[in-house]
This record gives sequence, structure tokens and C-alpha cells, in this order.
Amino acid sequence: MDTMMTYDYIIVGAGSAGCVLANRLSEDASNRVLLLETGGSDNSLFIQMPTALSIPMNTKKYAWQFHTEPEPFLNNRRMHCPRGKVLGGSSSINGMVYVRGHAKDFDEWEEHGAEGWNYQNCLPYFRKAESWYLGEDAYRGGDGPLGVNNGNEMANPLYRAFVDAGVEAGYLSTKDYNGEQQEGFGPMHMTVKDGRRCSTSAAYLKPIMHRKNLTVKTGVLVDKVIVENKQAIAVEFLRKGKRLRANCNKDIVLSAGPIGSPHILQRSGIGNADDLKEAGIEVKHSLPGVGYNLQDHLEFYFQFKCKQPITLNGKLDWFSKGLIGVRWLLTKSGLGATNHFESCGFIRSKAGVEWPDMQYHFLPAAMRYDGRSAFDGHGFQVHIGHNKPKSRGWVKPVSADPNEAPRILFNYLQHQDDIEGFRACVRLTREIIHQSAFDDYRGEEIQPGVQVNTDQEIDEFVRQSVESAYHPSCSCKMGKDKDSVVDENTKVHGIEGLRVVDSSIFPTIPNGNLNAPTIMVAERAADLILGKVPLPGLDVRTDVAENWQTQQR
Repeated sequence: MDTMMTYDYIIVGAGSAGCVLANRLSEDASNRVLLLETGGSDNSLFIQMPTALSIPMNTKKYAWQFHTEPEPFLNNRRMHCPRGKVLGGSSSINGMVYVRGHAKDFDEWEEHGAEGWNYQNCLPYFRKAESWYLGEDAYRGGDGPLGVNNGNEMANPLYRAFVDAGVEAGYLSTKDYNGEQQEGFGPMHMTVKDGRRCSTSAAYLKPIMHRKNLTVKTGVLVDKVIVENKQAIAVEFLRKGKRLRANCNKDIVLSAGPIGSPHILQRSGIGNADDLKEAGIEVKHSLPGVGYNLQDHLEFYFQFKCKQPITLNGKLDWFSKGLIGVRWLLTKSGLGATNHFESCGFIRSKAGVEWPDMQYHFLPAAMRYDGRSAFDGHGFQVHIGHNKPKSRGWVKPVSADPNEAPRILFNYLQHQDDIEGFRACVRLTREIIHQSAFDDYRGEEIQPGVQVNTDQEIDEFVRQSVESAYHPSCSCKMGKDKDSVVDENTKVHGIEGLRVVDSSIFPTIPNGNLNAPTIMVAERAADLILGKVPLPGLDVRTDVAENWQTQQR
């Protein structure tokens, strides 16, 4: 085995968290930082062009194409679980939707034992990361690395119709769901800057690749962390047919994501003893929670035909796509410069729910995630999911071989509350789309279909039709109980010099997409790793409906 030089910090995974850490930990020129990534360059046109978002997610070169075990509560369907395998990680293959989550989601983290991770303390790091196109305020950042905007400013009238319909149905409007008030309907935000995808590779890594104290190795398959006497001392990895070892004298940080990070811990002999023994892995440190508490968001598409020829379904022929592509190449503007999710909504599923647990992404087209048309003609759809699931799953190793994918099971819809949440998704969404704001546009209901009405009919439709929203998380949760994996400083319990920093350490899943909170976690973790005093908390107002105990809206 060849041994590389010794580093102060070794980061495993150049993804949404890893690129942030590489930037912040290498700011001090005295810190020698090594960043390891399995994938390669993110310079592909299909990654950089926002409208091409469905391509990298479904491409083996850019994403681990994981699939779950047969999900017992989804008619034994095996669900697709892609994870980024490229510089920028999943921020280079995702839908670019920027949602922080509700303030109460982070207060909930602290209630689950993640001391110091309440909203007041997280907000400064959201602001630090962000450059909000409308300018800095008490909630939004003005000069951070991550560019955030609204795409084409809801130019298609269907976006505004969706917001107006939500208000007509009795819900609030919100100018900024990432600010004081998440609940309601309004414009949606995306990580796009100057017409290009603003991944963490673009925002954090590429600008500092010249730093002499930062080494970036791509084409690397990390095997395991070497642990001696409860101290993490090195990382072993495979590159170009060779087994290599990099030693570390401060901290090894796993940022390989909610599937990769627990799997590396397990292959290193750290995890649930029974799972390790079953996979033939020597137990170095028993930590029962590794790979457990796995959570994700599910969603389905509510689709309607459109009475006016104004949807993206009219732009799916090769000639139209070519014109969009040429305009984007020349000017970085137009339909190529947006993810097309430009309006949204966050609502509560029932009375007694304190903060929103349902999320809408509106799309002025009726199509699948792979970009194929759902039918001939014009249509629109809204993606809807129940976002505070109580079902829990796991990631388990099959063997010690890093080339062998782990077993994954989310147990989607295991909990009755999640089933009832999706019943509300169907009924409340149908009510919203039938408001007068859509009268000029709304045609026949395509999916679920007007025949789907009873609890039993809705439940079967959901089991057959829901898809992952691609938000796996929480599999190495932060906290103090026996099932937690890291403490509030992101240190792995019982092992010195080893941390996990990515969405796997979320104690619970927020109400929203996960890229924004993952970047925030990495920003705050960087200060903790460097021994800095965290940024002071911000005491700002956050909105919770006064009538939440007795009314749904």
C-alpha cells in the first residue's frame, strides 16, 4: 500500500457539504486539506444548464444509481435513490430548489438533542452562505458564495395562477418562504447564478482550487477509515487500481451523504454490531444508530390538461429544445436558465399541526422527472408531498467490499400518519386547483383522476404513484441518545478525530428540499471543527399561524 503525505483534515466526498468544508478549512494556509471524491468534473453542459436537470440525475457517470429493497408499504416497489457522484455531489444533479425549511424544523433538532442547532443559531449560517438576488435583509444573505434567485420571475401566467388559487382557497401568500413566513403561496427560489447551476462546486470549490494547501483527488473510491485505540488516524482508498492511504493528524470528516457516510462508517467497523457481523465486518466500535433513522420525502404529481397552449409541453420537440439551448449558450438566459419550478406553496395538512408539513412545487408542464411528456397536448402539474414523515428506515452493509452497494430501506408509508398526510395531499390539492384562478387554464384531471376519491382509492393511487423527492437524510443523526451517531459538534460518539458533516446528521427531516440546510450545516460545522466561536444567534421574528391548534388554514 502506498502512503500519501499526512494532512490536517481529510474530507471524504466533494458534495454539498464537502465543497463547503474544503473552502472554509483551507482558508487558513497552515491547514493542509485533502478532499476525496469518487466522481470527476462537473463541467458538463447537462449539469451547468438548469433546464437539463433530469439528465445528470439519471446518468451513471454523475450519480450513484442506488435502489431500495422492495418497499413493503409501497406494493414492494424498488425505489430509485440517486446520489451525486461528481464534484458538487448532489448539488450538481439536483433540481436546484432552494428551501431552508421552517424555523421550527431547526428548533425541533435541538429538542432531539442537537444542542445549539436551533433556528436562531442556524440563521447566521444560512445568511453567510447566500447571495440573494433581491439583496440582504435580516433573513437573507447578500454576499455569500451561493447565488439564489427566482429564474425567469414567473413569466408564465400559470405560476401566478397557482399562487392566486392558493390564496383564493383561504391560504396565506408569502413573499419569501425562506424569510419570516414559510406558510403560504409565492415565488420559488433556485440555486442559479448568471443563468448557470450554482452548485457547491461552482460556489465554493472552483474559486479556491488554486490554494496550495488544498489537494483535490477525484476518481477515488474510499474504502474505510483506519481506527486505532478509538482514534481515527487515516483513510484507505482505491485510485487507478492502487490501494492508497492518507494519514490525518486532526480530523477526518465524512461528507459522503446519507447513504455513503453510514456505509463508510460500517465498512470501517463502526456501527450496529449485528449488522456488521452479518456482513462479515469486524466490529471496531459498536454504535447502534449508524444507518438507522433514515428519512426521505415522497411526492406525486397532480396533473391537469391545459386549455391554452402556453405550457412547456409545446417546447419538447427537438427544434424547440435546440432554440432554447442556443439561446442559453449565447446569453445564459431564457427557458434554459431556470429549473421551471418558479412558484410554490407550504401548508399545514390539518388543524393541530403547528407549522407546514406539505410542500408544493408548481411546473407549467405535465411530464415525468426524466423529462418525457406525460401525454400529447398541453398540461401542467404540481408536485405535492407530505414532508414530516414518521416512517423510518435504514442503510445496511452487505459486505466489506466498497464496490458493493449497501442495502437501503426507507419503510415509506409505514406510519399511519404518513398515509393520512397523503390523503390530505390529494383532497387539498384538488380543491386548490379548482379555484377560479385556474378557470381559464384548467382542463381534464389526468392524475390521480376524478375516479380517485375514497380513502382506499387514494391510498392505492399513492402506493402505486408516489416517487422519492430525492431527499434521503438523518441516517447518522446528531444528538445525545443511544441511537445518535454524532454529538452537537459533529464528532462521532466514542471515536476521536472523526466527524460526519452532511444531511445524514439531521435528527429529523425539515419541511423542504435539503440542499440549503446541508450547506448551512457545513458552514456551521466548519467553525466548530476549527474551534471558532460560532456566529452569534439572530433574534428575528418567525411566523406560526395563531389558529394552528383549531384550523387547517
